[in-house]
Order: sequence, then C-alpha cells, then structure tokens
Amino acid sequence: MLVEAFIEQYSRKLGKQITSIQKETMRALQDYPWPGNVRELESVIERALILCPGPVFELVDKLEISSPPLSSTVRTLEETERNQILKTLSETRWRIEGKDGAAAILGLHPSTLRARMHSFG
Repeated sequence: MLVEAFIEQYSRKLGKQITSIQKETMRALQDYPWPGNVRELESVIERALILCPGPVFELVDKLEISSPPLSSTVRTLEETERNQILKTLSETRWRIEGKDGAAAILGLHPSTLRARMHSFG
C-alpha cells in the first residue's frame, strides 16, 4: 500500500503516468528489510520514478544491505581486556600492587585484577 501511495504521489508530482509495477520490483521491495524505515522506501521510489523511462515502474538500483566487513583484527571484549592486562603486567614486570603496579595503572583493585587474571588462566 505504501509503495502504491508513494508511486501515485511522486508520479503526479513528476507528471509521469505509471500503469503497472513489475512483479520482480514489488517482490524486491517486499523482501527488503528497510533499515531506514519508511523514509528510505520513499526515497527509493522517488529516485526510481525520476529515472523511470516508461509507464512500468521498476527499480533503478538493486536493494542491498551493506554491512561493514568484519576484519580479522576485530576481537572480543574479553580478548581485548586480556591483552591489555598482559601488556600492563609486562610493562610493570608483573607487579600487581603499589603505586606503579598494574592494578593502579588499569584502575582496578588488586584483588579484582587477580580475579581477572585467574579467569583468563
């Protein structure tokens, strides 16, 4: 219903006569998850109508969701925390407590740091 309403609205505004919608186009519009919601749908239809050469409505662009590729450098929070603890312990020569100890640098209580070290093995 929204597709038809937007087509009617923009075809009138652009002075175009749209008589039908391709089945593949309607299927693509229905199957797309619309992460931008109704505004994205409206923009897609307006763009398609501007570029539509004839009376049959069809999409100009392919509807695809682009997800950012996960790089091999992406780590879990647990891995990141473990690596930071190890790095800090190495820099402090494995000193946990005291003014220049790893716990103070990491902003943790020494017993909390020991518990996390234990959980990471």
